[in-house]
Amino acid sequence: MMETSTNGLTPSKKKDNGEPKENLWSEILGEVQTQGTTKLPSNKSVLVLGDNSSGKTSLIAKLQGVEDPKKGAGLEYAYIDVRDEYRDDLTRLGVWILDGDPGHLNLMKFALNEQNYAHTLVILTVSMTTPWHWHDQLQHWMKVLDDHLISLKLSSEERQEQKQRLINEWQNYCESGDELDPSSPMKRTNRLSSVEDDLDLMPLPENCLSTNLGLNIVVVVTKTDYMSTLEKEFDYRDEHFDFMQQWIRRFCLQYGASLFYTSVKEDKNCDLLYKYLTHRIYELPFRTPALVVEKDAVLIPAGWDNQKKISILYENMHTCRADDFYSDIIAQPPSRKTVSNREVEIVTEDEQAFLARQQQILQQGQQGGQQQTRSVSPMRTPQSAGKSAPRTPGAGQGSPNKKIEAKLTPGAPSGEGVLANFFNSLLHKKSGSPGTPSGPNSLSSGTNSLTPRTNGTDGMVTPEKLMHLDAGAELDRISRSAAKKDLDFNEAPTSDC
Repeated sequence: MMETSTNGLTPSKKKDNGEPKENLWSEILGEVQTQGTTKLPSNKSVLVLGDNSSGKTSLIAKLQGVEDPKKGAGLEYAYIDVRDEYRDDLTRLGVWILDGDPGHLNLMKFALNEQNYAHTLVILTVSMTTPWHWHDQLQHWMKVLDDHLISLKLSSEERQEQKQRLINEWQNYCESGDELDPSSPMKRTNRLSSVEDDLDLMPLPENCLSTNLGLNIVVVVTKTDYMSTLEKEFDYRDEHFDFMQQWIRRFCLQYGASLFYTSVKEDKNCDLLYKYLTHRIYELPFRTPALVVEKDAVLIPAGWDNQKKISILYENMHTCRADDFYSDIIAQPPSRKTVSNREVEIVTEDEQAFLARQQQILQQGQQGGQQQTRSVSPMRTPQSAGKSAPRTPGAGQGSPNKKIEAKLTPGAPSGEGVLANFFNSLLHKKSGSPGTPSGPNSLSSGTNSLTPRTNGTDGMVTPEKLMHLDAGAELDRISRSAAKKDLDFNEAPTSDC
């Protein structure tokens, strides 16, 4: 007895027990007809997580085909054009790049939420320039992702459905050489679904998906071209790279993640990463097998790896073991002084504060100058300060007489006249000493001796200059000059006779 199926496309038979028997060829034809009219979905997205300077922006720019990437802050958005050559269809894959700053973790809700949870793939990036941080960085971002998923208001049925989907993908994985027709656009998961129900699925490998988040995760190691620098400057050997690879492969096995070693600078595995993303998100064909020979271009699809394959790396590890703590083997080198590329910001000083500071400096300078001036006699001039300094010929004869005569001019202040009388009285007493004439002639001679000698100059001295004379030095010069004048005065009549 033949019955028409509910979709009206293929007939099916009933088993003896009353259950409908599937028609394999009819199922395949139905799927082909359905896929022929189905376009690539436009609600798929990628969330990129990782610390700052881990190469997230450069990696996505390479997948986009952008030569000059522009780095933003917070939560960046970009898109990647995806083309299905078989169906001649084109769509855009949205990409969210979260800043590595912990202060931006609250923005993750805009990139991963209840609406797109089932349609999101997560990329975790770590850089080969800092392999000693891999352990802490991957553990940190996995915890951030796990905590965020717990905060989402998802039903238990939806969570379990996504977790079971990952388990099925691992159990149904086959390498590219196992495909019956590599040119066929059919997906292997669809072909496997047509197999009879009594087919036993392969069990999960040991320690595989021990932490199942229900998300497709791809761990990407960027900047693998830095390996040569690690070898030259930090004395890294193949043993170190093998230890790093086996550790990160075991980490990926725990979360059911894929692993890619990439280098944007040398263009390694970037095209394969693009094709693999379209394979996991849009189920397009991906025929590249796992690559583990080249240490800087490792490619391990989800479902291929297991603990037995990882243990092959143990053969080259002689000074360390697989169960050693990661940071004990890949230790952070001593810190070096690095020159920052950022320019130091120069903050200008407030104008009023600058002027006030300059005024204070000037005031301190004036006070210091006054204190230094006070330490020297106020009557001492630079010429009189050094008694041993050579004197100009004739200077000791005319200068004191000029100064004293200036004080005898009419209209001089009373205080200055007293000072002049004081000097004259001293000269008068000197003239009365033995060997010098006395009496009226002496007074007249003393008066005549005070007549200024101009020598072509004015001969008038200002009161301000007089106040700066050294009294002791002036008295000494005046006494010598007066004695010489008296001597000349006494000898003059004899010569006239």
